[in-house]
This record gives sequence, structure tokens and C-alpha cells, in this order.
Amino acid sequence: MTLRAVAEEAGVRLGHLQYYFPARAALLSALLERVLSSSLERVTALTVAPTHGSGYEALLDSLLSDHDDPRLVRLFTEVWALAAHDDEAASAVRAFYDQYVTHVAAFLRDRAPGLTVAEAHHRAEVFVMLMEGSALFRSGITGRRTAGTDARLRETVLALLEGDVRP
Repeated sequence: MTLRAVAEEAGVRLGHLQYYFPARAALLSALLERVLSSSLERVTALTVAPTHGSGYEALLDSLLSDHDDPRLVRLFTEVWALAAHDDEAASAVRAFYDQYVTHVAAFLRDRAPGLTVAEAHHRAEVFVMLMEGSALFRSGITGRRTAGTDARLRETVLALLEGDVRP
């Protein structure tokens, strides 16, 4: 990706783009910040909003619905690929997932006050791993989505969140 290609795709002059983003790294950083902060805002809203019952199903349903948006899943796969080769991108991705896990862990502890901080953190990490990995399979990028695997995923994730399964 070059600044020239981005300017062309966006339909703006290269000089205008360079005024706001003098280097490719600045553009990537701004893009990652916007995408990741938008996703994190959704996670935050889901984990702090009052819900009926435990709220586990509402959280799971909302995050699984993200897998129905192939553009969003492709964007995240590109971000992951970029993070593998770009330290600045990797740092932004790590910060995003650290915050994601922190919000989910707090969500779990709010619903199960007896849960230790460490156990909530472990469950939250496994939950995030399952959500992110399943995105690849459920979106069709690496696998085919089936009703059977969707049902098993829901069952497994809900058991993890409710404490019926230890990570």
C-alpha cells in the first residue's frame, strides 16, 4: 500500500493526503486507531450495558453478528497480517486486545463476583481467542459455516462464560 494508491482510491489529491498523513506509518496508525477504537467502543458498550439475565447471550450474539460482515472480517485479517510485519501495527493490535480482554474480564466479574481476577482474565482471553478465530471460519474465509458448528460454538462459549468449562 502506498500513499499514492490510497489517495487514488479515496479520490483525493496526494498532496491533501500527505498534509494529514506525511508518511505511510502515520496513515496506518490513524487507520488502526479508528478501526480498533470503534470495535472497542462496541465491546465496551456491550460489557457495561444493563441486560436481562446474565447478559452472556446478548454479548455473544452481538459479537457473532460481526462475523456476518465479510468486509469487517477481511479488515481484521489484514490488520493481523500487517501486525505480523509492522511493529507499530502490532503495538496497536496488542493494546486493542488487552483492552478487549480487560472489558470482558470485568463483565465476567460483575456477573460472578466470586471469580478471581486471574480466572476472569483467563476466561476472557479464551473467549476473545474463540471469537477472533471463529470469525475466520464463520465468515467463509477459511471454512464453511454450518448450523452444527455454530450451535457447538455457542454452547462452548456460553459454558466458558458461565463457568461450566475451565479454560
